[in-house]
Amino acid sequence: MQITDVKIRKLMSGGRLRAVVSITIDDMLAVHDIKVVQGDERLFVAMPSRRDENGIFRDIVHPISPDARKIIEASILEAYERQAALMAAEEEAANAYEAAVEATYAATVESAEDSDVKAAE
Repeated sequence: MQITDVKIRKLMSGGRLRAVVSITIDDMLAVHDIKVVQGDERLFVAMPSRRDENGIFRDIVHPISPDARKIIEASILEAYERQAALMAAEEEAANAYEAAVEATYAATVESAEDSDVKAAE
């Protein structure tokens, strides 16, 4: 079994739910609505589930063997970490750009005020 594609559908920062993911297995089978959840000690992957008539959640799709679970979880968490790092870098770059624009604006305003003072003298 090979995970041939991992798509991070949605990233979240509040609460325990961190992402909703879809995977493709062997370029033949897609599994949607896999969740990346922040546990007490680590991130983990929750397979798609549905609530039954007794209110109990049951997995719709799940790996049969521990090895399959490790392969799926490792692929998903690696893609999640990459996407989260990319989003953090983009946010940091946007904040740095905003700070540079504000500093440039402040310097321009100060320079214009100095020119106005000199012109008034």
